[in-house]
Amino acid sequence: MILLVVIVLQYAIVAAQQIIPVPNAEAAGFSTERLKRIDREMNEWVQKGWMNGGVAMIIRNGKIAYYKAAGYNNLDTKAPLQKDGIFRIASQTKAITSVAIMILFEEGKLLLDDPVSKYIPAFRKQQVLDKYNAADTTYTTVPAKKEITIRELLTHTSGLGYAQIGSRESNAIYAKHNLTAGVGVKNDNLLDAMNRLAKLPLMHQPGERWTYGLNTDLLGCLVEVISGMTLNDFFKQRIFEPLGMKDTYFMVPKEKTNRLVTMYREDSTGKLYQSHSDVLNGKDVTPEYALQPSTYYSGGAGLSSTIYDYAVFLQMLLNDGKYNGKRILSRNSVRMMTMNQIGDVPFRSGDTFGLGFSVITEKGSGRTPAQAGTYSWGGAFSTSYWVDPKEKIVLLFYRQLQSTTKGEVVEKFRALTYQALND
Repeated sequence: MILLVVIVLQYAIVAAQQIIPVPNAEAAGFSTERLKRIDREMNEWVQKGWMNGGVAMIIRNGKIAYYKAAGYNNLDTKAPLQKDGIFRIASQTKAITSVAIMILFEEGKLLLDDPVSKYIPAFRKQQVLDKYNAADTTYTTVPAKKEITIRELLTHTSGLGYAQIGSRESNAIYAKHNLTAGVGVKNDNLLDAMNRLAKLPLMHQPGERWTYGLNTDLLGCLVEVISGMTLNDFFKQRIFEPLGMKDTYFMVPKEKTNRLVTMYREDSTGKLYQSHSDVLNGKDVTPEYALQPSTYYSGGAGLSSTIYDYAVFLQMLLNDGKYNGKRILSRNSVRMMTMNQIGDVPFRSGDTFGLGFSVITEKGSGRTPAQAGTYSWGGAFSTSYWVDPKEKIVLLFYRQLQSTTKGEVVEKFRALTYQALND
């Protein structure tokens, strides 16, 4: 009898660490009736032409309260969007790369305040942009006051800008040196690209401002240099395989091509049409980049995944670094990642930034139903996620739109989730 009780308890503990289906939303603390509002709104967004389709997933205490798709994968044929579709998750790659860095931190392979130049010497004695001439893209520089650190890469306070989607200065300067936002890269090597980046000016002095940039691509390069593995292999062996993430790739395999979700974008009138080119203003980059072989593994933008796979990854973080009996990180590493790491450096109103995530503050929680401490990010092709540790909620909302003027649906989805809580 005692042995049976122990077995039952062990099963309950393991089950609590996994994402599991439940017979109804009430078992996860939600109202089934109130969750139907999400069905209604998602279908209405499709009917209005605000999106071709979307997939939503809501998990509480590891229990799946909502997991549905709405709309179409192809507006012409009316082929429905499947909830196991593989989406280009772009900047949602960043959180996975950040976890990879923290794994190396836990193994004593690096310290967060190490200068990047300790591992990639080209980052010694960097310069900072001073004056920029838009007419001919020339510029002057001043010396950096300090070397950029791994922590500053994780917090986007290093001064690195973004290629293609950054400021006019970074877009122009980086383009002249064949630097990209990381998708659809051909005939280039990650370390070579980061060495080129090292020779270009920072957009501001390290640590003084928050600037979204190629920080996480550089972190991915550090993972490769320090571990001696490609980022692709490191992700597979240290994160994806232990977590059972079977649908997350830098290159979607041929046998799963039919599951890659169709990319749409808006024309000047707001009407959706299927996108065939110009992903992130990239030269010769199409939505097919997710299927094409490449050895340039962008830690900032390169992955494609399902909403379920990514939910598993987020549930691991919510579980303080553990999932299905496999520990990826210690609870204190997760704590560090999901707390204010930028001090008083301005970010978005009411939010701060951790090691790879935006984090809602007490002040910010007044603007949203999400509790203080909720951490999140998203991807350029309209994928979003949040983790609310106080409510024990993981929620994700995926579309596949290259451009959209209907960003409001993201906040509406979040409001629709929280209004359905019923405990």
